[in-house]
Amino acid sequence: MLLASVSSFTHSVARVRSASQIPRLSAETLSKSFSCPLWSSSFTFCLHRPLKSTTSLVARGFCAVPSSTMASSAAESFDSNPLLSDFDFPPFDVVEAKHVQPGIRELLRRLEGDLVELERSVEPTWPKLVEPLERIVDRLQVVWGIVNHLKAVKDSSELRSAIDAVQPDKVKFQLRLGQSKPIYNAFKAIQDSASWSSLSAAHKRIVEGQVKEAVLNGVALEDEQREKFNEIEQELEKLSQKFNENVLDATKKFEKLITDKKELEGLPATALGLFAQTAISKGHENASEESGPWIITLDYPSFSAVMQHAQIRTLREEVYRSYIARASDGDLDNTPIIDQILKLRSEKAKLLGYNNFAEVSMSMKMATVQSAENLIEKLRNASWDPAVQDMEDIRKFAAEKGAVEANDLSHWDIGFWSERLRESKFDINEEELRPYFSLPKVMDGLFNLANKLFEINIEPADGLAPVWHSDVKFYCVKDASGNPIAHFYFDPYSRPSEKRGGAWMDEVFARSRVLARDGNLVRLPTAHMVCNQTPPVGGKPSLMTFREVETVFHEFGHALQHMLTKQDEGLVAGIRGIEWDAVELPSQFMENWCYQRDTLLSIAKHYETGESLPEEVYQKLLAAKTFRAGSLSLRQIRFASMDLELHTKYIPGGPESIYDVDQRVGKRTQVIPPLLEDRFLCSFSHIFGGGYAAGYYSYKWAEVLSADAFSAFEDAGLDNEKAIKETGRRFRETILALGGGKPPLEVFIEFRGREPSPEALLRHNGLLPVAA
Repeated sequence: MLLASVSSFTHSVARVRSASQIPRLSAETLSKSFSCPLWSSSFTFCLHRPLKSTTSLVARGFCAVPSSTMASSAAESFDSNPLLSDFDFPPFDVVEAKHVQPGIRELLRRLEGDLVELERSVEPTWPKLVEPLERIVDRLQVVWGIVNHLKAVKDSSELRSAIDAVQPDKVKFQLRLGQSKPIYNAFKAIQDSASWSSLSAAHKRIVEGQVKEAVLNGVALEDEQREKFNEIEQELEKLSQKFNENVLDATKKFEKLITDKKELEGLPATALGLFAQTAISKGHENASEESGPWIITLDYPSFSAVMQHAQIRTLREEVYRSYIARASDGDLDNTPIIDQILKLRSEKAKLLGYNNFAEVSMSMKMATVQSAENLIEKLRNASWDPAVQDMEDIRKFAAEKGAVEANDLSHWDIGFWSERLRESKFDINEEELRPYFSLPKVMDGLFNLANKLFEINIEPADGLAPVWHSDVKFYCVKDASGNPIAHFYFDPYSRPSEKRGGAWMDEVFARSRVLARDGNLVRLPTAHMVCNQTPPVGGKPSLMTFREVETVFHEFGHALQHMLTKQDEGLVAGIRGIEWDAVELPSQFMENWCYQRDTLLSIAKHYETGESLPEEVYQKLLAAKTFRAGSLSLRQIRFASMDLELHTKYIPGGPESIYDVDQRVGKRTQVIPPLLEDRFLCSFSHIFGGGYAAGYYSYKWAEVLSADAFSAFEDAGLDNEKAIKETGRRFRETILALGGGKPPLEVFIEFRGREPSPEALLRHNGLLPVAA
């Protein structure tokens, strides 16, 4: 999943999974921007250097500090603020809430000075326009990215308050920068110049993107209209943040303490261990897997275990109803926030001259509203009959097992009975597979695959960079010659008390020629990958479900596109500047490898015996790949359809409520319509707290691209090592290397030799008509 909203600044990737794989989510970092920081190097080894003083920050061109305006005491205070230090890697270990307000305000003061100087001296040339602009944009992204990231992984009331206090100042500066007419006019001058045709593709993309973004940022608005636009942007930022906080708080609020093990009948040992570990963290010091007490939460590993395995139906119902009601009542009710967000987005669209917010969103994407709706409807039609059959199969199976609910299945029954059917049909028990998927083995296999496909080596580099939690691992990525080309952090485990749910990738630093340091040619990219999987329990390593394996592969795909870019222009390097509906291509592409025989068997080793996953089990897993594919496809289509409906046709304050719309859409996209009291919209962070507003269809759009891209490897022959290496090299040199420097359709054609087709996606999902 991607993290961020759409703009020319930068962009980040995130994915959230919840019950039955709720979409991959994205959280907004800088409003109107994708996030990206970095450092660089051309040395042949990873080198740790101590933090440098802030004085060298000025010399390195990050931003000018008018020292005459600073008293010595203030200077000392700023020198000791880690957000203002000159770091090779962010000082995640020492940044505290107390640093946020003074650090961000001083940073904005300095950047304001840089912006004033840029506007005074701007010329329509790269050195006088794009390079100083990149420095301003990048520094804001790096520092704001630090505090925003800490809020996501180490949340506290103090940090929230500090961010709330400075967020209006940050948004105000972003608007000031995005609406700068001298900068806009300089980009227009480049576009209109005689030398335009001689510019590189990447330079043209930067100029065109900046011009389009400036218009979307309101550069053409005057006086009252601009003031209104800016008010809307400030309020949207505030509402989005509050939405996410309410979801996190509502998720944390639910705790079900269980002392009688009979109430947990059917739940596997891994779940009981997790529940006991949660109980220990809540003060029940003597809790154990065997004797409890146990605490169930709405965090995904806990929620999904209950939905799939709890034999007591009333427990499943209670947890399900609590889950779909998150953030929908009392002080945490997101309903009025959603209405206000939709109202303001509609007003913003009208100010910019668009009919609705979806048109604003699509102006920076591959798709149009019509083409997105066409794809969603085509996939809905292909998925509906298989989904109806899925439900009939579950009903029949439940009846055969004597379930009293067989003829009246509800939402809290589907996960449980489909898992029993899957176990029966394919003789696969997901919990019994966990011992074969220990996190260390999965990561080893993933890194070996990256080496085979893309000729890179990934090495542990713990201690090279500060981290925010002891669970976090740090890695160095090297090319075939042993030269460092990137770094990344990996934060794998669920921490419900402080870390938001889901999984995501985001930028820390982006590759950049302009921001190279210490005589190096470029600054190297750095990423972080964050997951929320089951932590180690009782001395065992983290034993993963197959879905958690897929999630790690997914986020690593995002990280690869960020880290393996060869684009040196920072504004379009890595995932920056790539249309939002194309950016899920590498992530979803990597998921396909979880089912490829050599890859799967390389990661599936029993954590105690080292025994490989038996061949017959692999074959069953492969056969189960398309199990309930129609139902799972419809689930994503419901989310995408709701998103488009709310941002094209819905009228805030009109005759229909958001829940009326959800019911109407649900009847077309779910075989069992949503409950009347379903309030999933109140926790739909992708579109109300992240960057997927009028863009959730992007998952399916990019899935078409990713499935077709993987089919190139199938065409080459998955057992043909030489052909796989050659195809992998071509994938790296196009999809992963070109960043936002070329339109994604051109990049895809360069890799695949033709335009994309949905045939591969339907085939992979078993949804092609039999006649085909």
